[in-house]
Amino acid sequence: MIFEDAEVPAENILGNPGQGFKQMMEGLNAGRIGIGAQACGIGRAALEDAINFAKERVQFGKPITTFQAIQFKLADMATELDAAELLLLRAAWLEDNGLNYEKESAMSKYYASDVAMRAAIEGVQIFGGYGYIKEYPAERHMRDAKICQIYEGTNEIQRVVVARKLLGMR
Repeated sequence: MIFEDAEVPAENILGNPGQGFKQMMEGLNAGRIGIGAQACGIGRAALEDAINFAKERVQFGKPITTFQAIQFKLADMATELDAAELLLLRAAWLEDNGLNYEKESAMSKYYASDVAMRAAIEGVQIFGGYGYIKEYPAERHMRDAKICQIYEGTNEIQRVVVARKLLGMR
């Protein structure tokens, strides 16, 4: 849909004239918190499914949860997810309290989606060959985690937002 030379009566203008881009960017900040929350949920599901699978999968006569390599993967997944959730809560708290949260929303979006992707990849690894087929949830977690790294601004763009805030640029 394209509007050329469309006139909007003053009483129907949302926000202040000439501030549309700024308003849109503020909307993206809130959306990034939502994407971070989505990513945390995807990562948490990847972890829970990996734990459940690992408890039941038997190799060499014992559940694979007895192998230190699997335990390390699960511990790292849980630790990173907890850190991502705390960063997300900080960004949400700043927003809820009317404070500037542009940097924190970008941080939480890219960190949570990167963590979700790593958790999903480790989940696929724990599932082994089963992790790649649609009959098991691991492959879906990996697809779902990937989109979180892309929409509402790619993670590379989020890093630019964070760096510019740190450097006092625009």
